[in-house]
Amino acid sequence: MNEASSHTQERPGWRPATYYPDPAIRALDPRFEKYWLKLSAVERLATGLRWAEGPVWFGDGRYLLCSDIPNQRIIKWEEETGAVSVFRKPSNFANGNTRDRQGRLVTCEHGGRRVVRTEYDGSITVLMDQFNGKRLNSPNDVVVKSDGSIWFTDPTFGLLGNYEGYKAEPEIDPNVYRLDPATGKATIVAEGVLGPNGLCFSPDEKTLYVVESRGVPNRKILAYDVSADGTTISNKRVHIDAGPGTPDGMRCDIDGNLWCGWGMGDPELDGVVVFAPDGVMIGRIALPERCANLCFGGVKRNRLFMAASQSIYALYVNTQGALGG
Repeated sequence: MNEASSHTQERPGWRPATYYPDPAIRALDPRFEKYWLKLSAVERLATGLRWAEGPVWFGDGRYLLCSDIPNQRIIKWEEETGAVSVFRKPSNFANGNTRDRQGRLVTCEHGGRRVVRTEYDGSITVLMDQFNGKRLNSPNDVVVKSDGSIWFTDPTFGLLGNYEGYKAEPEIDPNVYRLDPATGKATIVAEGVLGPNGLCFSPDEKTLYVVESRGVPNRKILAYDVSADGTTISNKRVHIDAGPGTPDGMRCDIDGNLWCGWGMGDPELDGVVVFAPDGVMIGRIALPERCANLCFGGVKRNRLFMAASQSIYALYVNTQGALGG
């Protein structure tokens, strides 16, 4: 089994920038210039994963966790030392991760077909594994709103084979769910999304973005209005038609820009793309691998961590990740 290794070991296809500005970073619109640190370059922090997903930053411990789905593990990268270790194995085919408002790890598990929380003592609490008596499919990505509610997507991807989960027939349609923080009651907030995948809130939490990864003919990023009480969404609309692109996981910065994992094997697509709040693509970070998901972290939340196929990359940017998610 491959083991995650430190950034000192290189693999074909990855070459660190030897000069500034890093040619892997490109402004597609003048609005991106303010976010581009010209003396910052893409760094590879770890490699040797099979399919990297669900990065989440723990500022209190100065470390990053990242799922390696087929390898049944969550790995840990430490900012101070660069050390890479196994945080959890087996991980039950863990995919998306986030932290709740009490700092606890919340994880989507393909294997258990459930959403779980890791308590302070390391024990695991099952938050949800069924709805109306039917098992969930394979919870994919998860965010926590400022009111403590947990929102997650539940496509069937983990049921399609025995590589990223356990092959099985779905019992319920793919949906987007909300878990109430006070009662623990689950409600469906979005139905009819074709392959609901990555999701995030705008900085003011008035908009929820959801990736429709089986959209026809193209993948899309949908937008919904969030109700004033934060419990429902409405006014479904296409915010971004991805064309040949493949958005997966995404996060908003404090200005409302969407930073999206992107790509499907095409060097001109692989990496991260950035959309302004109006949906215009304004910047691109080229990687030698498809990027599945990302998060902001570091002391000032100005370091972008990118989970890209077999590796984890990082880049300092001139913005901060929006709180939450």
